[in-house]
Amino acid sequence: MPLTIDERLLLGRIVRRSLAAALGGGEFRPVLEDGAGPALAERRGCFVTLKKDGALRGCLGCFVSETPLYLTVAAYARHSALDDRRFAANRLRLADLPLIDAEVSVLTRLSPCRDPEGIILGRHGIQVSRDGRSGCFLPQVATETGWSVEEFWGHCCRDKAGLAWDAWRRPGTVLSTFAAEVFDCPAELAAD
Repeated sequence: MPLTIDERLLLGRIVRRSLAAALGGGEFRPVLEDGAGPALAERRGCFVTLKKDGALRGCLGCFVSETPLYLTVAAYARHSALDDRRFAANRLRLADLPLIDAEVSVLTRLSPCRDPEGIILGRHGIQVSRDGRSGCFLPQVATETGWSVEEFWGHCCRDKAGLAWDAWRRPGTVLSTFAAEVFDCPAELAAD
């Protein structure tokens, strides 16, 4: 079920408030506002992506969640700011908050990919799994990087899953796709 504009705005406020609390050393526990639509109570996966000056500074999420979407979004906003190991040596600080661009990707369920060369860049996100290793890319990564289909799968295998570049072509590798509803969470939402 697609999110309404009001649901996106509410999730945006949740992201911004969760970031402010996390970077300030506190915690934020969101409560659904009256009139919130049913999509926010669905148990759906999401990723929260953080950038500062156009550079990635955190991106964590999940494909399956046991909690309602609004709580999952709040948790991954916090995790993206504090727990992304790629940025452990250079963590975001509270002073960075106005400079952080935040984006939410609300995911569909994973589907088996039967034709990896037939994916549509910018529409399909991908996941690769083999030998206990896995990696994924959100759909927007393909358009942001300008990669071809082969590069999209290859970078996912090598750079995200730690597999050989061509592992996506090998029998025994599990390939999945998903879609995402992606929207920005501007800093102004924190004040609402």
